[in-house]
Amino acid sequence: MDPTEVTLNGAELKEIQEKRAPKPRWQSALSFAMSKRGVPYVYGGASSSGYDCSGLMLRAYESVGIELPRTAAQQYSAFGKKIAWDDLKAGDLVFFSGLGHVGMISKPGYMVHAPHTGDVVKEEKLSAWRRTAFVGAVRPDARGVKVAEDLAKLRKAKPPVMFTATL
Repeated sequence: MDPTEVTLNGAELKEIQEKRAPKPRWQSALSFAMSKRGVPYVYGGASSSGYDCSGLMLRAYESVGIELPRTAAQQYSAFGKKIAWDDLKAGDLVFFSGLGHVGMISKPGYMVHAPHTGDVVKEEKLSAWRRTAFVGAVRPDARGVKVAEDLAKLRKAKPPVMFTATL
């Protein structure tokens, strides 16, 4: 047998392919957010010296090439498709309290978020109170944000000038 030859069975080949496969973007964004646990809440913060809720989500998804708007309300509005409470998956952004707060689902029944002044970024169980304050959720993807931004620009743009011909 040639020493440069390698024989693999199907399971070994699958394991190698899985290790080489890129992680889904939401998984990398979640890893980013989870790595920030313990960082203080700072109103308007979007850096390692401190995050507010939407700043944490902004940076987490930015780290995987998905640009989000700055505020929780804008982040929610950037996606047309909304996710119901019963359909939440890891990586989904969840919005509460009249769109005043956002977190990211970390695993079933839990989210990572920057809660409020005096606290730190942490993972927290989704309580019954959170269920009552739930507004909705979105599943970020680059295309969704781009489409929403294009539509917003179109709505804000002035109508084109129409020339009138007179004879």
